[in-house]
Order: sequence, then C-alpha cells, then structure tokens
Amino acid sequence: MKIFSKEQIYEGDRLTAEKQGITSVELMERAGIQIFNWLHIRMQGAQVPIHVFCGIGNNGGDGLVVARHLIIHGYNVHTYIVNCSDKRSKDFLINYDSIKQTTKNWPTLLGCKEDFPKINKDDIIVDAVFGIGLNRPADEWVSQLFMHFKLSQAFTLSIDIPSGAYTDKIPENENGVVWANHTLSFQSPKLIFFLPDTAKFSMQWEVLDIGIDREFLFKTETDVELIGKHEVLPMYKPREKFSHKGSYGHALVIGGSYGKIGAVLLTSRAVLASGSGLVTSFIPKCGYSILQTALPEAMVITDANDTIITDIKFEIKPTVVGLGIGIGTNTKTISALAQFLKTNASPMVIDADGLNILSKKKTLLKYLPKLCVLTPHPKELECLIGTWKDDFDKLKKVKIFSKKHNAVIVIKGANTITVYNDKCYINSTGNPGLATAGTGDVLTGIITGMIAQGYHPLHATLFGVYLHGRSADIAVEDLGYQSMIASHIIEALGEAYLDLFRQPEQPKVEQENKKQ
Repeated sequence: MKIFSKEQIYEGDRLTAEKQGITSVELMERAGIQIFNWLHIRMQGAQVPIHVFCGIGNNGGDGLVVARHLIIHGYNVHTYIVNCSDKRSKDFLINYDSIKQTTKNWPTLLGCKEDFPKINKDDIIVDAVFGIGLNRPADEWVSQLFMHFKLSQAFTLSIDIPSGAYTDKIPENENGVVWANHTLSFQSPKLIFFLPDTAKFSMQWEVLDIGIDREFLFKTETDVELIGKHEVLPMYKPREKFSHKGSYGHALVIGGSYGKIGAVLLTSRAVLASGSGLVTSFIPKCGYSILQTALPEAMVITDANDTIITDIKFEIKPTVVGLGIGIGTNTKTISALAQFLKTNASPMVIDADGLNILSKKKTLLKYLPKLCVLTPHPKELECLIGTWKDDFDKLKKVKIFSKKHNAVIVIKGANTITVYNDKCYINSTGNPGLATAGTGDVLTGIITGMIAQGYHPLHATLFGVYLHGRSADIAVEDLGYQSMIASHIIEALGEAYLDLFRQPEQPKVEQENKKQ
C-alpha cells in the first residue's frame, strides 16, 4: 500500500475533483459521509454524547459534515468550532452554513480555556480540528483543549490525522497533539503512524476509501510503502516439479564464538526453513559437535581456532553469505573478516557483530558487495550512521548511507523499515513477542535463505521481514508474547508460507446469504 506525502494528497484531491467533475465541497461531503458511516455502523443509534470539535480549515469542514449527518440520524451531538484564527476555508464556511440550516443548536464557538465543555469518560470525541496542512504549533489554549480531551479519558476519534501532528516532522510539544484512540485516514495511512516518536498519537488507525482517482493512485510513485500480504505475494517464486536442492542455492553462514554458537544454529535453521537448498555453517571448532548434533541438515566447516574465527577459508562457492551472528569482535576476528570482505564476490547479509566490526573499521564498508543487506538494531544503526535528533532525521541519514554504499538497510523495530536508496518500506507484521533473544539471528537466516533461492536482495529482504513477522503473529496465538522464543519463529515459517495463499474468512452473514 502506498503512503502518500502531503503534497501528493493535495494533488490527488485536485485531480479527483477535476476528472470526476465534482467540487471540493462534494469531495468533502463524500469523506465526511464515510466517517459518519463508520460511526453509525458501530453505534447503531446509541445516545452516547458525541462531541465534534471542528477547526476552521478543511479538516473542520469534514467534521461539520460528520456532525450534520449524525444530527440528521438522531444522535446526541454537540458541535464546537475551535476558533483559533480569522482565516476560514471556503469549504468550511459552506458546511458551516449547512449545519446551521440542519439544526437550531448551532455549533458553539470556543476561544479560550473558559469555553471548554465538560466531557465525561463514557462520551465520544471526534477530533476534526487540524488536518495535514498544519505547519506550526497549536496556540497555547488549543493545546490545553487537547489536554482536556486526554484527561477526560473519553474515546477519541481523529479524522485523517491526530490534530497537532505533522506529516513530515516531529511536533515541538507532544501536549499540543491530540492523543487519539483511533484515526480514520483518508485513502492511505500516514507515515507518522509507524514511527516510534509519533505512533503514540494514534493507538489504532484505519484507512477509508473516499474515491480518489484510481489512475492517480496506481501511477503515482511514493517514497514510502506499507508491505503486507498483497505486496509480497507477487514476489513469491513457486517451485518447479523437477527442481532439486541445487536449484535453491547454497548459503554459507559465518559466525559464532565460544558461548555464542546458538546464534549460528538459529540462523542456519532459519536459512533452511525459509527454503534454501543447502546451508554450510562456518564456525570455530568449539561449535562443531553442537551444529552436527542439533542441525543434522547443515554442513559444517570449522576455523582452526577453538573459540573464535581467525581465518575464513573454504572451498565451496556459496550463493549467498550470512555473516556476523555471534562472531565477536576479537582483533583476530576483525582481521579475518577484513580479509574475507576484500576477496568475497557473493551477495551478503550482515548482522550483529559483523555490523559492529564495520562500525569500528568503516574503511571496510567500501568492500561490501552491491545490494548488501545490513540488519541493525537501533544501537548498531547508531554506530553505523551516527546519532539522530528524531525519526525523520534517522530516515534521512539511513537513505544517505544506503545510497553511498548501495546497501539495503533493515531498521529493526516494532514497525521494521527497510530502506534502499530514497525509498522506505514499512513492514506490517510482527508483535512484541519478537522482543526476545535470537529473533534477529532468525531474521538474518530467513533473508539469507531467500537470496539463496534467487530472490533479488531487496525483494528477499521485504519478503523475509514479512515472513519473520507473520511467523511471530502465528506463533503468538498459541504461546502469548512472554513465552515465545526465537525457535518458535522458525517452527511457524511453514504456516506463514501457507498463509500467503489463504483467503480471508468471510463474515457469517455473507456465508449464510450465499447458502440461500
């Protein structure tokens, strides 16, 4: 799913009105009706007080449309105008006149703290104060109004974006932003729904289709995409009847040190479970018996050293190399890794101590193969690109790093973001159960296994990150967040693959109608 910028959203609205022969007011009516329908389906006429707070721009116009339809359908509605400026949009004024013709209870004008209405915990707030066009902090009294919303503990529904939030930067004052329980976003989600600094402003979000021009939606290229089942399914490579293990690549996993052989075991298992035909683990001697016993499907090559890797030499020709898991940062290991990078010609996935070594010896970055996949957690990322002031600054710096080194960067987190050149891909799967030791090693194995099968490194990364998260979503249903461990992710990979081809269950009402 594409995530459009503010400028693209405005252009989409303009083109839609032009090509469909409608006015901006009619498009606003369409959007407002969608919000009303969402509420109406859930409330079914319940007489819970609904407080609709409207700004004086187009977002406020959307709110007035919602309020008018709620009133027409007999709901207990209280409408307020947050009178924060003398500048009112034309479409707002048209809808302001319309609601005054609908009810004798005209909207209440709010201009200071003394005007704030009483809101009970069981009431509903509809936030339509500011939209995506906001470019400055809210006035102090408006910030106090937003705090009034929060303190009331009433369910808060924001229209398109929580008021006070921006689409492309971090708010100066988080108390000047509405903290929404739910946001209904027009046509596509907003980037801020997925960033650690801003996701807190909306606990949940949902996209409403307001009929934006289909050609515009299809042809417009965006800098950000949300990756789900529909995005990864076209990447899937079906297996041929007469294929064999050699058809799906030979992955080499290089890593491990005394006490950290388990990391290589997890990665190697994930390589095979994701579909690689063969895997060889290159480890220090101390891990030989462990790997041969715990993973009989893997082949093993050992370093001459018992406890660390000191000299990376092998005779196989790997399709892809997964490097760094549990390898440590001993000076001899760093020297071995440096020598290997200078001679390696295979695609690579680098994680953990492999990234730490690159951070210590940044001159080695020039030896990375093209489209090398790096999978840092936040601290490893900071060591690679330096500190950042906020999430937008972080994405900017990662893009610069990606372009400079022609690398695919996986920013691991609650919403893992893959960056390649100027484009960001946000993963839609995964849950807090992944916050446990070894899940990063598993991700490295999955991506490595995908590249081994012939997937383009970027597709392998997007598909691998999706499968990793989807496996966790499947596993957590039986295990819960606290009891899930990294091995469970590998065990659920088969189900994650099968889930790609399952159709969503139809609601019972639809099923009954089909029977009749």
